[in-house]
Amino acid sequence: MLDPKPAPRLRNAMSIDVEDYFQVSAMAPYIRRADWDACECRVERNVNRILQLLADTQVHATFFTLGWIAERYPQLVKSIVAQGHELASHGYGHERASDLDRDALRQDLTRAKALLEDLGGVEVIGYRAPSFSIGKNNLWAFDVLQETGHRYSSSVYPIAHDHYGMPDSPRFAYEVRPGLLEIPVTTVRMGSRNLPSSGGGYFRLLPYGISNWLISRVNRVDGESAVFYFHPWEIDPEQPRVQGIDAKTRFRHYVNLPRTEARIARLLRDFAWGRMDEIFLGRTLSAPAAAVAATGVQS
Repeated sequence: MLDPKPAPRLRNAMSIDVEDYFQVSAMAPYIRRADWDACECRVERNVNRILQLLADTQVHATFFTLGWIAERYPQLVKSIVAQGHELASHGYGHERASDLDRDALRQDLTRAKALLEDLGGVEVIGYRAPSFSIGKNNLWAFDVLQETGHRYSSSVYPIAHDHYGMPDSPRFAYEVRPGLLEIPVTTVRMGSRNLPSSGGGYFRLLPYGISNWLISRVNRVDGESAVFYFHPWEIDPEQPRVQGIDAKTRFRHYVNLPRTEARIARLLRDFAWGRMDEIFLGRTLSAPAAAVAATGVQS
């Protein structure tokens, strides 16, 4: 008797939060928003490196993009779409959803969505709040997302953390409002705690084998697709060093930057990946993007 065919690998969601090093929330006490335009911007070169990395491994991903970046680098937005990736929103100016009231959040979401759609020529249905800043004290943000035409959010991190987190929230995708999904970044349940297993500083800090095991466990034990994220500045060890920052911020931001790009490349090879909208909403590539992806033509 022939052995049954092995079950296909689960596809996991690869996502990139498109912001530059000086826009990180932890840097806010040290770099004024009014000074952003005076900072050396490195996001374009870093995103182009990521696009090449994804092309080399034939992976499509979701780019949660700041409107502030899109406004200054419109060709970057066009390249993301042309190469078959999902264009999603990270808000306009990297303001935490928890720092805004309803009207201010609505204006931020509407401004970013309209700008991205105009530049990318595609509908923007996804949003990730800066610093995962939707929590138990501003659940009304989901109402605003629904009102502004978004179909999913990836804004909740179900862990305990000093800057964000809602550890009692569901670990996997759920309908948080009619027609609106919340797709949390991935955790592994160990005992009574959720452990982070989806990227960011933890991916840079921990040995690669641990991150690989955590994602494998979610696929194998939970039977769920993982959601992984990283930032363009995390593959850029030569970025300008911000002066005067406290020791915790320095460690979190700069730890293992020289190793991250190689680790990302290995992760892309070790697992099956796709876009957030394809995996969780069953959407397929738009016809123009699908044609580009099929031919391998890069813009």
